[in-house]
Amino acid sequence: MDAELVGYLAAVLTTSSFLPQALKTLRTRDVSGISLSMYCLFVSGVLLWLVYGVMRQAWPIIIANAITAVLAGSVLVLKLRHR
Repeated sequence: MDAELVGYLAAVLTTSSFLPQALKTLRTRDVSGISLSMYCLFVSGVLLWLVYGVMRQAWPIIIANAITAVLAGSVLVLKLRHR
């Protein structure tokens, strides 16, 4: 199997696994069960992965982390607004 294909498959699976929780949180605006410190660390890590992907010109990493950064960043903004 091609390494690029493995990267895209991993990107689809990891990003889509985050999607249901992000959509539920954005829809309900309920952030009571979300850890602020966890989301701060998570968003920071995703942004660093995005930078790494850009530096390596690795499109699976760039695409997956750009999408995840938007979703996780939105949840983080909600958490900061409603704490």
